[in-house]
Amino acid sequence: MQQDFLLIQKMKNGDEAAMEIFVRRYYAQILQYCSYHCADQMWAEDLTQETFERFFRKLVDYRHQGKALNYLYTIARNLCVDRGRKQREVTAEEPGEREKTAEAAGKDEAGRTEEKLLIGEALGKLPAELRDIVILHYFQEFSLREIAGILGIGLPLVKYRMKKAKERLRDLLGEDEVSGKASKRGAMTKSGFHREEESTWKD
Repeated sequence: MQQDFLLIQKMKNGDEAAMEIFVRRYYAQILQYCSYHCADQMWAEDLTQETFERFFRKLVDYRHQGKALNYLYTIARNLCVDRGRKQREVTAEEPGEREKTAEAAGKDEAGRTEEKLLIGEALGKLPAELRDIVILHYFQEFSLREIAGILGIGLPLVKYRMKKAKERLRDLLGEDEVSGKASKRGAMTKSGFHREEESTWKD
């Protein structure tokens, strides 16, 4: 994107106004991604902030190839994975934290729609490598080929993981729960997990 190229050149020269414009342009998308990984909204906001801070720290070595947003997602994904790993270690060592985490998640999700609750709970039960595929494709609307670039894996592996993710989600949501309600994207209806053919995936 030409606008990103110009912004990055200005940011490399220390233009703080350009940095602010860049953050405003992509903040909501990165926050949404982190929110699907983390039930605690404060944690999601912290991870989003850290994503941009890391981007700016690495800016001097960054070579723009028209996909600044993809690079932001790569940073955000690594932060979310690290945070998830640390959280699992904490809950394993301190059982009391498990109840606190569940309580915080419940408060955070109280205002969400029934559908988002169902899908969010199902996503939380997926392994991280499958959850990333679903979030990036259905909620962030990346093509499978773009996802392969973000995750640094081959397109065939992305397609395989997508297939496994849909199977797991179908099992988690159940046949009776997957009809009729739209979600963030048209193809991401609950019935879509059953009927969407692989040939319709953007790659």
